[in-house]
Amino acid sequence: MTTIIVLFNLKDDVTQEEYENWATSTDLPIVRNLRSVNNFEVFRSKGILGSDSPPAYDYIEVISLNDETAFYEEISSQLMQDIAAKFQSFAENPQFILTDVLGTI
Repeated sequence: MTTIIVLFNLKDDVTQEEYENWATSTDLPIVRNLRSVNNFEVFRSKGILGSDSPPAYDYIEVISLNDETAFYEEISSQLMQDIAAKFQSFAENPQFILTDVLGTI
């Protein structure tokens, strides 16, 4: 099973409230409804354990897939292209990391 981990900060002209309202009202419900997605969560970073240093990224997305090939097909739809474009308007240089659980490698 593939999991996509997305690390990102907001662009300077985007407020936390603006992004989080969109994420909870639009992004999360639509992506969670894709047949290829088992789960989708967005986390707001709040600190680094044992340190006063700020985290490198403000947000982390975790998208658990049940079918990577089907996911790529689903995200090619116009709706998902619109969602991706809106996400890109919020996120500064997001890093999309494809992962496998060690037990399934």
